[in-house]
Amino acid sequence: MITGKNYIGKDASAMGNEVLKAYNPTDSSIFPEEFVAATAEEVDAAVNKANSAFQSFKGISYEKRAQFLETIAEEIMALGDALLERASGESGLPVGRFQGERGRTCNQLKMFAAVLRDGSWLDVNIDTAIPDRQPIPKVDLRKMQIPIGPVAVFGASNFPLAFSTAGGDTASALAAGNPVIVKGHEAHLGTNDMVTQAVLRAVEKCNMPDGTFSMVNGGIETGQQLVKHPKVKAVGFTGSLRGGRAIFDLANQRPEPIPVYAEMGSTNPSFLMPDKMASDPEGLANIFANSVALGVGQFCTSPGLLIGIKSAPLNQFIQTLSQALAAKDSVTMLNAKIAKSYYSHRGLAIEQTGVEALGDVNDPGENKGKPLTAKVDGSTFLANPQLHEEIFGPFTLVVACEDITEMLAVAYALSGQLTGTLVAATSDLEAHPEIVDALSTKVGRLLFNGVPTGVEVCHAMQHGGPYPASTDQRTTSVGTAAISRFVRPISYQSWPDSLLPDALKNSNPLGLWRIVDGELTKAAIQ
Repeated sequence: MITGKNYIGKDASAMGNEVLKAYNPTDSSIFPEEFVAATAEEVDAAVNKANSAFQSFKGISYEKRAQFLETIAEEIMALGDALLERASGESGLPVGRFQGERGRTCNQLKMFAAVLRDGSWLDVNIDTAIPDRQPIPKVDLRKMQIPIGPVAVFGASNFPLAFSTAGGDTASALAAGNPVIVKGHEAHLGTNDMVTQAVLRAVEKCNMPDGTFSMVNGGIETGQQLVKHPKVKAVGFTGSLRGGRAIFDLANQRPEPIPVYAEMGSTNPSFLMPDKMASDPEGLANIFANSVALGVGQFCTSPGLLIGIKSAPLNQFIQTLSQALAAKDSVTMLNAKIAKSYYSHRGLAIEQTGVEALGDVNDPGENKGKPLTAKVDGSTFLANPQLHEEIFGPFTLVVACEDITEMLAVAYALSGQLTGTLVAATSDLEAHPEIVDALSTKVGRLLFNGVPTGVEVCHAMQHGGPYPASTDQRTTSVGTAAISRFVRPISYQSWPDSLLPDALKNSNPLGLWRIVDGELTKAAIQ
């Protein structure tokens, strides 16, 4: 049952007077529940309880933490169709979409449970002592990763399950041994409430410390208070460049700055190389039309820039792409604010000198997103930074370059991106390796053919990139390496073996792979 309350650890709380409501974007109807925004006192209580929980949660065995994550997944699945229907109602996305997203959410939790058990995330490195080394003895040093403390997580509008309450940020922070305080997203309040209760049932079943997980409702002020709280030690955020940068700046203004792992803007450029383009321009256009329109373009990996070289095949590609997008229906976007922003930013782009819209530019209303493409020549694109910015929604801009030299200039002019795609034959890459080199300096994930939509949750995934794709290009928000954002290294020097953490003891009781004196081994230290 949806309560509309905040959760300060296990305790439901509704001290405030400000009330939030959930909306259905398909018809603008209002859900009946009232959600009480957290007061400053409630936010403070949630963080303080998380800080108290940290003292014991960080010491809970990796196996018990793994079981906790698996139990969260079970409790989410136990919500059944009611969760899917509520998420669909609050987002305008089909129920079928949430069957897949729920599976991804639960699989992420299980994946981090497996990470906890294999221990590789601890990154154990041991240099044993050489007491008789000359001219000075070598001391014993043993290094591993440890949790950092309470983490604030901001839910994402476009993934109410996989990137929100119990999504990747929460799963990786909990796996690392850090309590989490979620700031629920205003666009899916009911979904957040249901998942919060599922997590707290897992807290109870697994006997985790009270304060291991909390959730507060609210707007900008609530988020600001979380970021500024001196006991919050890191922030996870997925959303707009404007929102992520504001959080990043706020965190760096604190007396003790903290890391903000924000995944933000990306146009995900795709370079349409000439040999590949000549082979099947119509087929490629239809593939990209489906990717642009997928989920009403509301993916951080939607292909927003398509860069090619002027030619008859590129002209055929553009014609087919524009026709395919024009034939697609207008579909409800996540909420009225996002729909308004889509048409506002799209309108600004197509009004720029030299940009030609290829289709119906009218807003159909009712929060519906209509796909559209436009084209511009390479020199105009290079001269107008406005055209480099992300437009969140089903829109893509084709940049027609004069030659490979101008295409290379476009590649170097781009800002940081989550992904970059080479739509290419092998002959294209052999003839123009400089394009690959240029794009590799700009992105976190480099694709050969295919489309960027679709982010596999696995060990090798890199979902992050140079700014403004993310605030720390060294990290990922998807995949097992996401846990590294919420740990820090510590070295123990000359400690008695009996007092060391199990991961560092001579006998290797956890059976971990460790680097000992420069060699990877599971063997005990004699």
